[in-house]
Amino acid sequence: MLQQYHTKLKGTLALTDSYLTEKALQKEKGLYKFIWVRDGSITVEIDHQEMVLIKDEVISLTHLQHLEFKSIDGEYLTLLFNSNFYCIYGNDHEVSCSGFLFNGSSHLIRFMLNEQERKELDTITEALENEFTVTDSLQEEMLRILLKRFIIQCTRIARNRMNITREKESGFEIVRQYYNLVDEHFRTKKQVQDYADMLHKSPKTLSNIFSTCKLPSPLRVIHERVEAEAKRLLLYSNKSAKEIADILGFEDQASFSRFFKNITGQSAVQFRNTQEGKN
Repeated sequence: MLQQYHTKLKGTLALTDSYLTEKALQKEKGLYKFIWVRDGSITVEIDHQEMVLIKDEVISLTHLQHLEFKSIDGEYLTLLFNSNFYCIYGNDHEVSCSGFLFNGSSHLIRFMLNEQERKELDTITEALENEFTVTDSLQEEMLRILLKRFIIQCTRIARNRMNITREKESGFEIVRQYYNLVDEHFRTKKQVQDYADMLHKSPKTLSNIFSTCKLPSPLRVIHERVEAEAKRLLLYSNKSAKEIADILGFEDQASFSRFFKNITGQSAVQFRNTQEGKN
């Protein structure tokens, strides 16, 4: 099953239970993804990290993360959309998911659904399936509304798993803003102080907020984002270590090499050779 909608402005929304075989959809750039395992399990590789997703588990991915299916031992549903159909950044006030469900680091959001939550997402996806068959001037907006409902529901569930209570709400908003700023500036700004200034907070306040939300430290978030981008460039491009150092804003190749080895325990060349050897 594949249902999709394309707008005149190159917007895409798609719902499929066979994303693995949808080659045209896989080639489309810039798609955000929800993968929901409906039964059994699936094994995927995300940025060369293998993981098993089991029944009632949901994971959200950005277009930056490289997804590969290793084995399908069950049923899954994939909901995909691009920024031209719905911009999560421009409409952050509506869904509050950027920097949380979707960010460019290796910190992936995945969660298990309870029975009630499964029913709620089932209701939304059934409504989506029905709306894909409608052909009138209201279809596009209705599809967008249903996508927003799905995103908001997943945001609520994931926040609940992290125990983000009303008391922690303001701190959590700072966390989301921090992740968004790191996504935007990690090539040029690599100190917590840089982001603290933009958020009008002290580095210590940021550290306390991240600790309360049981997240990696603010400095670790920066390092993880740089590390994730470095690994993607090493694995999925032919760029040299020197070129990658330039792209990521390091003074020279030596400083990039020191950073990468401190984080991963391997040199960039060793990492690339090791991963290529696995394929």
